[in-house]
Amino acid sequence: MKKNYRAILQYEGTSYQGWQKQTSTDNTIQGKLEKLLSTLEGKPVEVHSSGRTDAGVHAYGQVISFLLECDKTEKEIMDYMNQYLPMDIGVISLVQAGDRFHARLNATGKIYRYRVLNSSIPHIFDRRYVHQIEEPLDKEAMKKAMGYLEGTHDFKAFTSKKNSKKSTIRTIHQIEMEEKGEELIFTFYGDGFLYHMVRILMGTILEVGLHQREAESIPLLLEEKERSLAGFLAPAKGLALMKVFYD
Repeated sequence: MKKNYRAILQYEGTSYQGWQKQTSTDNTIQGKLEKLLSTLEGKPVEVHSSGRTDAGVHAYGQVISFLLECDKTEKEIMDYMNQYLPMDIGVISLVQAGDRFHARLNATGKIYRYRVLNSSIPHIFDRRYVHQIEEPLDKEAMKKAMGYLEGTHDFKAFTSKKNSKKSTIRTIHQIEMEEKGEELIFTFYGDGFLYHMVRILMGTILEVGLHQREAESIPLLLEEKERSLAGFLAPAKGLALMKVFYD
C-alpha cells in the first residue's frame, strides 16, 4: 500500500536549472529527487513541491510530498536520500503525511528572503547568496515603497508569466527590511507568490532606493497591471525560500 510522505528540503540553487524537471536536462532539483526515489521504489515516483523555484534560487524550507510503497521506515528513507543526493541538496525532516496532503495544493503561505549587499567591497564568501549594489540606497524611500506593496492587490505587473488564466491577486502580509552591517535583508510574508513575483518586487523596491522611480508611483503601477512598468528582475542568487505554511 502506498504511503504519502512529507519532507522539508534545503538546497543551494547555484548549480541547478531551477526546481522543475525538464526534458532538456536532468540538472534540476525535482529531477534529482525523482531519479533517486524511483531507484529506491523500483518504479517511477513523482515529487511535488510547495512551488517552483527559479534557476539559482535557494531554499531553507522547501516542502515536498511523494508516494512510496517501499517498507522502509521514515528514518531509513531520509538517510537513503541524504546518502545519495548531491551535497548541495539535503532533507532535514521527513514524516508520513495524511493521505490527502499535497505540498503545493495545501500550502497557505510562504516566507521568502532577499539579501542585498550595499557596498563597493565584495564579500567573497557570500557572493552566491547576495545581490551587490554599490550605489547608496535610500532606505526610507524603500520602506515607503514596501508599504504600498503590502496588502491584497492584483500583482499582474509583478509576474513574467503572460496570458495566464489564473488569478494574479495575492496578499502580502508584510515586507520587512533588516540592516546587518552593509547587508540589507528583505523578508516577504505572503499567502502565495506568482512566477518571478518576489524578484520583480525586489527590483522595483531597489529602483526606488536608487531614485530611479518614486515610491508614490507604485499604486498606479498596481492599477495599470503592466509588467513593462514594473522594476527589473532582481538576480536569482539573492533569493531564498525560507518557510512554507499549512493549516
